[in-house]
Amino acid sequence: RYGCRVENCCETCLLLFENPCCVDRITFPLESYMTLEIHYRQPLNIYCLLDRKLVCGHCLTIGKHHGHPIDDLQSAYMKEKETPGRLLEQLTDKHWSEVCLLIQNLEEQKAQCGSIVQEDKKTVLQYFKRLGDALDQKKQALLAALDDVNMQIETEYEPLIEMLKGIREEQLELMSLNTSFQEDESPLHFLEKVEEIRQRVKILREKPLPMIKPVEIHPRIGQVLKDVWSKSEINQINKILIPKIKLISKQKVCTQDCDNETKPAKKSFWSLSPLAIILLSFILLTAAFSQHILIFINEIIFPYIFDTLQIIYQDLSKRLHIAVENTMIYP
Repeated sequence: RYGCRVENCCETCLLLFENPCCVDRITFPLESYMTLEIHYRQPLNIYCLLDRKLVCGHCLTIGKHHGHPIDDLQSAYMKEKETPGRLLEQLTDKHWSEVCLLIQNLEEQKAQCGSIVQEDKKTVLQYFKRLGDALDQKKQALLAALDDVNMQIETEYEPLIEMLKGIREEQLELMSLNTSFQEDESPLHFLEKVEEIRQRVKILREKPLPMIKPVEIHPRIGQVLKDVWSKSEINQINKILIPKIKLISKQKVCTQDCDNETKPAKKSFWSLSPLAIILLSFILLTAAFSQHILIFINEIIFPYIFDTLQIIYQDLSKRLHIAVENTMIYP
């Protein structure tokens, strides 16, 4: 009469009609449905298609499921009965083959990248092992050079020290003898001892004493490390020469430095002599020719000659500086 599907209505909905049709004939199997605790004696007999759950009449009419599409449980069940088969088809189509292929490709790529990283690790270990071996070899060579100069120091100073210690011991011995005369000794014995000590003192005082010469160690390792090692590239370590460290007098060091400075100066003078002759010739020519030629030479030729002389001077200065450094490091 009211266009309502009675089978989808609850008791509360039927009681809202003015003249419920056949309400006395409709029975609800309350025992077959669960009830909602917040709505007393309201059976959960309506299926909400939006939330996919059973609801009661209160929830559907005035509750949070108001306006949602609904259906009875059996009808919804029949409609979705074929859904698992369709889902199985979706779960077994070629999309999942692509997923498996992607997994395989990613695992292969991961293994390949991991293999490359392991190879790079081996390369790093090998490289730094070779570098460490080269550095250790150079370190041992430098320490050996310092041990050699230490032996030179021992050879230079130890004999002189031992000789002076012997003189000092003899001095102390004579001092002891000089104070050990007995007053009860005979005059002859006293005179003999005095003469003996006098002669020994004379001989001891006439012994030549060694001259202490100012010496230094050349070159110093700290300067070598700063000037050579710190400025060298890693791949040039094996080519770095170990300097021969010596114990030499300071006067000799000064003489070597002065000689190294004067030799390049002489070479630079003789190398500049031909250019000086050419320059002098141009000056004489300017005095002999006309004013126009003089202007041409002043504006064109002289700047070119000046630039050439400046380049030569800079090159010779660099060569002189390098020669002085090499002489100081590798005598």
